[in-house]
Amino acid sequence: MLHRTSVRIGGLAFLVLLLLMGGWALFWSQSDRPYEVPEQDFYRFPGLSGPNHVTVVPPKVPTSWNRYGQGSSSRLAILLTDPDSCWLALAHGLKSIGVPFRITRDVREALSHRTVLVYPMISGKVLNPAELQALAEFPKTGGTLIGVQVLGGGLNQVFGFRDAVASRQRYDLTFSGGAPLLSELTDPQERTLRIGVREKHLEVMGTYGYTDAATPLARFDDGTAAVTQVAHERGRAYAIGVDLGFLLSKGYNNRGDELVKTFDNQFDPTLDVWLRLLKSIYRATEERAVTLGTVPFGKSLSVMLTHDVDFTQSMNNAVDYAEYEKSQGLVGTYFIQVKYIRDYNDDIFFNDEGVRHLARLAELGMEVGSHTIAHSKVFDQFPLGTGRESYPSYAPFVKSRRTAFNASLLGELRVSKFLIDHFSGQDIVSFRPGELSNPFGLPQALQATGFRFSSTATANNSLTHLPYQLTYDRLTESEVDVFEFPVTIEDEELPKLGDRLPQALELARKLSRYGGSMVVLIHPNVLDHKLAFEKGFVEGVRPSAWFGSVGGFGRWWAARDQVQLDVVRESTELRVTLTAPSPVSGLTLEVPNGWELARSGSSVQGMEQQGTIVTVPELQGTHTVRLTPRAMIPAGRRASPAGRRT
Repeated sequence: MLHRTSVRIGGLAFLVLLLLMGGWALFWSQSDRPYEVPEQDFYRFPGLSGPNHVTVVPPKVPTSWNRYGQGSSSRLAILLTDPDSCWLALAHGLKSIGVPFRITRDVREALSHRTVLVYPMISGKVLNPAELQALAEFPKTGGTLIGVQVLGGGLNQVFGFRDAVASRQRYDLTFSGGAPLLSELTDPQERTLRIGVREKHLEVMGTYGYTDAATPLARFDDGTAAVTQVAHERGRAYAIGVDLGFLLSKGYNNRGDELVKTFDNQFDPTLDVWLRLLKSIYRATEERAVTLGTVPFGKSLSVMLTHDVDFTQSMNNAVDYAEYEKSQGLVGTYFIQVKYIRDYNDDIFFNDEGVRHLARLAELGMEVGSHTIAHSKVFDQFPLGTGRESYPSYAPFVKSRRTAFNASLLGELRVSKFLIDHFSGQDIVSFRPGELSNPFGLPQALQATGFRFSSTATANNSLTHLPYQLTYDRLTESEVDVFEFPVTIEDEELPKLGDRLPQALELARKLSRYGGSMVVLIHPNVLDHKLAFEKGFVEGVRPSAWFGSVGGFGRWWAARDQVQLDVVRESTELRVTLTAPSPVSGLTLEVPNGWELARSGSSVQGMEQQGTIVTVPELQGTHTVRLTPRAMIPAGRRASPAGRRT
């Protein structure tokens, strides 16, 4: 009787919930309903109309793991035991951190590499007895085996634990002190990572805790091991109790509500720490490990100064910011709201006067991008649209903070791009929505309308301070050719931005320790304390930072993303083969400790080395870089730039 009553109440509650949701959805967005905008509230540029072409959003095509199936044995091998997993997010994460990898489903091929990551699980359900036995022998013969979710198959002893215990009640894990692999994780927020936020009372992702692990690298809050480590005769084995691909996909797709603690302005390296751990294991166990740096020209921090121009006075003030940036040799990004309709949000400012300011920004060398037309809080509720929207017939009208009419996702993108392109003389490629409203269909809509770079999410919501590649519908199966550059610092939080300079510089210092990126968002609605902040910030980070626009850094990052890197040991040398399909300037390589550029034999000229960082000035096509052990180079003949002697 109690069970039946519960079901009846549950059904009634579900019906009420559906009604509430329907009313809420109606309240939030009525963008598909027509609304006649009064003529006096619409600014028309005489004789201008467009775009005339039709935008077609391509269908979703799942990305095959074979796309990442090439490469030499110097790469990290990913043995994929289940293709219906979040392997794509893992691949995108490894590309972001710069670890060359190769995916295979063949155990024998994987074990031809020195370091092997088995994902998403090890068990008798996905591997046969012979394959499991081969994995068990691998560390004993000198290999390094990293198992994600080791659930069975008789390899418990290999990985150093008794049982794997599943739970959805673990909220954080803490790395042990003193382990050489963790020496770079010195900040408290790098030493303790979240699985969930207990206070949110949301279901957290499932994890496996390993019992009776002797000296684990990390422990969950219930005392079980999150990461085990075992030294064998010649090799090592690590078991990780977190589905790393699933965790990465939560951050990259902005679907980690139970994990997110702060919206912005804080240091949250959750995903970065996991990627740095994999990178550390790879570099420690593969003598040929050469990885790609994350910042151009050997710098330690990438900085993008961005401005959301979405207020009447902001068009004029933006020029003041741009003139300062021009005086410092910097290129900022100005996301322009194409505000040709007077509505709830503001007056018209994309008019003759506004486009004069826009032209001035372009004349000063700034990048301009789109900040939509409607700047609506409910942009994420807009219908996709027809792909035929054009100016002046496209007339989105914001009635209130949660109500908009006549609007569509494609309309906001294609019409804003058309108008900004027309008046700026640029072919804009960067986009940021109003209020960072993030539709699920945005990635493929951006690609379809010609945008390449997005700054839509925040770093704290994404759980990472590195750029990453977007996926179709913000899901796990299909990648799109658009990259996200999440916002790090924004100016709407209290205390006011001008009073937060020390905290911003401290955050920059933390990010520069591992090559993070820092996107600064400043609304130019005022000058005074905001412009003073920008000036102080630029001076504070200038020694370590590379500055660029979203489009400038985006082009570099996209070119870097295509670079293929393989290494062969030849007697006393390492021969590094680099293939860059697109031209890239200032690519950085992280070479093994104790190796230097050889005096000859490299096909790239002008390279420079500082410590383990090698900077490649210009690269396109396939080239060879040769490295020699330091002890092999006579004193007084150290190679600084390749081909030169110091």
